[in-house]
Amino acid sequence: MPRRLISSGSPFEKTAGYSRAVVDGDFVFVAGTTGFDYTTMTLPEDVTAQTRNCFKTIGNVLKEAGFAMEDIVRATYYITNAADADAVFAVCGENLSEIRPAATIVTVAALYKPEMKIEIEVTAKRRS
Repeated sequence: MPRRLISSGSPFEKTAGYSRAVVDGDFVFVAGTTGFDYTTMTLPEDVTAQTRNCFKTIGNVLKEAGFAMEDIVRATYYITNAADADAVFAVCGENLSEIRPAATIVTVAALYKPEMKIEIEVTAKRRS
C-alpha cells in the first residue's frame, strides 16, 4: 500500500512542509493538532474546549484516513501550563478511557501561538 498524505486544506501545510496525517501501511501518524475549531475558525480560550477540539479534529482525520479512534496506540500531549493537566486528562478520559493508548504528557514553554494551550499528536494502527 503506497504512502498517502492527508491534508486539512490549510495553506500552512504546504508552506511549512507537513501533512495533517500520513498513512503508511497499517499505520497513520497524525501531526500535532492544536485546539483550533475549524468550523468557526476560532481558538477557544480555555484548555478544556481546546482539548475537545483537538480530539474532534483527530477523529475527523482518522476517519478520512480509514481509521477509528479505537485504532490509536500512542498519544503525546504538549501543554503550556502544568496546572492544566487535570482538565486535559478529563477530556482524554472522555475520548480514550476504553482505548488506553500508550501516552506521554509534556509541559512546554510555548506552542506556535501564545493562545494555544495544548497540542496532541497520535499514532494509530489498523486493527486486524
